[in-house]
Amino acid sequence: MTTIFLLVCISCLLLFATWRSISQKKKQPPGPITLPIIGNIFQLNLWNLPESLKKLSKKYGPVFTVYLGPQKVVVLYGYDVVKEALIDQADDFSGRGNLPLLKKIFQGTGIVTSNGETWKQLRRFALTTLRDFGMGRKTIEKRIQEEAHFLVERIRDTQERPFNPGNFLAHAVSNIICSIIFGDRFDYEDKKFRTLIELINENNKLQSSIQTQLYNFFPAVMDFLPGPHKKMIKNTEKVDQFTLEIIAEHQKTLDPTCPRDFIDAFLNKMEQEKGNGHSEFTVETLSRTTLDLFFAGTGTTSTTLRHGILILQKYPEIAEKIQKEIDCVIGQDRSPCMADRSQMPYTDAVVHEIQRFIDFIPLNVPHTVIKDTKLRDYFIPKDTMIFPTLTSVLHDSKEFPNPEKFDPGHFLNANGSFKKSDYFMPFSAGKRICAGEGLARMELFIFLTAILQNFTLKPVVDHKDIDISPLVSTLANIPRPYEVSFLPR
Repeated sequence: MTTIFLLVCISCLLLFATWRSISQKKKQPPGPITLPIIGNIFQLNLWNLPESLKKLSKKYGPVFTVYLGPQKVVVLYGYDVVKEALIDQADDFSGRGNLPLLKKIFQGTGIVTSNGETWKQLRRFALTTLRDFGMGRKTIEKRIQEEAHFLVERIRDTQERPFNPGNFLAHAVSNIICSIIFGDRFDYEDKKFRTLIELINENNKLQSSIQTQLYNFFPAVMDFLPGPHKKMIKNTEKVDQFTLEIIAEHQKTLDPTCPRDFIDAFLNKMEQEKGNGHSEFTVETLSRTTLDLFFAGTGTTSTTLRHGILILQKYPEIAEKIQKEIDCVIGQDRSPCMADRSQMPYTDAVVHEIQRFIDFIPLNVPHTVIKDTKLRDYFIPKDTMIFPTLTSVLHDSKEFPNPEKFDPGHFLNANGSFKKSDYFMPFSAGKRICAGEGLARMELFIFLTAILQNFTLKPVVDHKDIDISPLVSTLANIPRPYEVSFLPR
C-alpha cells in the first residue's frame, strides 16, 4: 500500500509539473511561425531590423517572440511595456543578453556584457571611480571645454575646405574618456591614437554588414566563414592589445597613494583583493572594462555629433536659431558651459531632438530576465533574451507628433521653454542605463555649441537634397558619409 501511495503521489506531481509547463508555455508571448534552425529569418529584414519588429508588433502586440536563428528573443514594443520591464520590474530584467558577436568580442567580461556579481561589482566600482575622476563635475566640464577649443582650432585649420568631420569629432570625444581612464589626452596627430580611432570607425561600418548580422543568427556556421565579422573581431583585439600595453605601463609606474586615473584605481583595487581567490578584479576584467569605457565613450557620442551636423546642414534655419541663442547668451568672447544650457532652451531642445530622431541604438543593448518572470499576462522563462526596443519609445507618435520628422518643438512648450519627456530614453533605463549618460550630455551640448559659435555649416550639395536617414538600421543607426565646409563666423 505504501508503494502504491508513493507511486500515486509521484504520478500526481509529474502530471502537475507537466500541466504547469504546458500552461506556462501557452502563456508565453506570441509570435510568427518559426522554422527549424533558421528561426524567423524570412520575416526579418537584416538591413532594417527595427522596421521589421515594428510590423510584427502591429500583428502580435507589444510583447512578442521572434527567433534569431535558434535564439529565442522576446521583444518589448512601446513605452508602457518597456517602462514596466526596465523600471517597474528592474531587477527581473537586469541581466545582459549576449548576442553571439558581442559574446565573441567581449567574452562576457567588463561592464557591458557581464552578469551577476561580476557586473554588480564592476559597475559599482566604475561609477564611483569615474565620479572620483571628475565625471559629472566641474573638472570634467573644464576638460570638455579645453578639448572643444582644440577641436575648433583644428577645424579652423581646414580653411573652409570641405571634409568629412567624422575623425575630428571622434578624436575630440575620445580624448575626454582617455583623460579619465588613461590619465591623459592624445595629440590629434599621434599615430597610435589615429589608428585606434580608425579601428573604431571601421568597426562601426562592419557591424552593419550582412555577414555580421548573420553571425548573430548562425554563429557556429559563420565562425568558419571569412568576412567583415572576422575583421571586426581582429580590430577589437588590436584595441585590446593597446589597452593591455597601457595597463602594463601603469603597473610599472603605479603609486598606490596617488592614483592618476581609472586604471590606477583598478590596480589598487586588485591589490586590496589579492588574497581573495574569487575576486572580480583581475587584469582581464580591467582590460575589458577599459575597452568598454573606451568604445562607449568614443563611438556613441561622436556618431551622435556626426548625425547632428548632417541634420543641421539639412535645416539651416534651425542652425541659425541656435546661433542667435548662442550670440545672445554666450557671445563670442568665452567658451560655452553647462550653466548656459538652462538659458538656451532652443539649443537644448535641438540636442535632445537629435538624440531622439537618430535613435542610435534602436533595439537597445539586449537584456535577459534573471529568473522566471511574469510580464503582463505572459510567462518569460529565466535567461530569455529581451529586446526592450528604444525606437518604439523615441518614435512614439502619441508623445512625439510626426516622429519621423526632425522637430525641436517636440521638446518645447508653447512659450518656448524646454519641455522634459519621460519618453526620452536614448541611454536606455533602469539597472542597465548607460553609465556615461551625464558625460555624454555634457559633451553633446558643449561640442555642438562650440562648433556653431565659431562656424557656419556649408554643405557641398543643396540642403534640400541631403539625406538624413541612416545608411543602415540594425543594431545601430549609422549616418551616411558626407563632407561639409566650416565657414568662420
